[in-house]
Amino acid sequence: MTTATLPTAPPRHEPTVAGPSLVRLTEVELRKLADTRAGRWLLIAIGLIAAVIVVVQLFVLDGRDQTFTAFFTPSLFPVGLLLPVLGILSITSEWSQRTALTTFALVPRRERVIVAKLAAVVLAALASVLVSLAVAAAGTVAATATGGAGTWAFDWQLLPHAAVFQVASALMGAAFGLLLLNTPLAIVTYLLLPTVWSLLAAMIEGLRAAARWLDTSYTMEPLLGTELSAGQWGRLGVSLAVWVLLPLAAGLLRTLRREVS
Repeated sequence: MTTATLPTAPPRHEPTVAGPSLVRLTEVELRKLADTRAGRWLLIAIGLIAAVIVVVQLFVLDGRDQTFTAFFTPSLFPVGLLLPVLGILSITSEWSQRTALTTFALVPRRERVIVAKLAAVVLAALASVLVSLAVAAAGTVAATATGGAGTWAFDWQLLPHAAVFQVASALMGAAFGLLLLNTPLAIVTYLLLPTVWSLLAAMIEGLRAAARWLDTSYTMEPLLGTELSAGQWGRLGVSLAVWVLLPLAAGLLRTLRREVS
């Protein structure tokens, strides 16, 4: 008695599905910045505050002082205060809105999601510089129409300095958000900790030398000028390493190890 041997079919190889690209993830994170009510109003507030400052300057500045640079530089301060909050919300919203499980299920490599979030924050910060340029241009046109100087002279070295100022501010907020993963706690810590450090450095003489290297309110201030010395760049780099890179590294490690429930 003989048995027939049926030919076996070759094993089927399922096609591998490529995950979303980093560019696609960044586009998603940019859209998330405006999806929530808090993020949407924060973006609106950034534009409105920059515009309000220019309008106020049209009334309080002397006509000869109503220049493009005079309109541009002051708008960086309040916007720089709100950008860190935007950076915090971009990171912590996944946990506060309980969407982290869905996000990390779709993109299991969490570090790619974090990089996309940071890239979105950087792009938002750079966009804020463009907003400041736009309102400064509108203010200059309005100054010319109302009898002010309306001078368009502008030292273009200030532009990259402004970009560094805003990007560093936004990334500092994102670093605190990544480290703490809690929106209220991250916002309070970001606002309180550097302020306490500045007050202690002002009151305790022994901390003043360290504050010249670690106090971001001191090290970032020269960015609003046109020239920085090598020493100023060095102090800026040290302060940003302490307040941005260290929290980012610790926060990334925590996020990679944290259980999502």
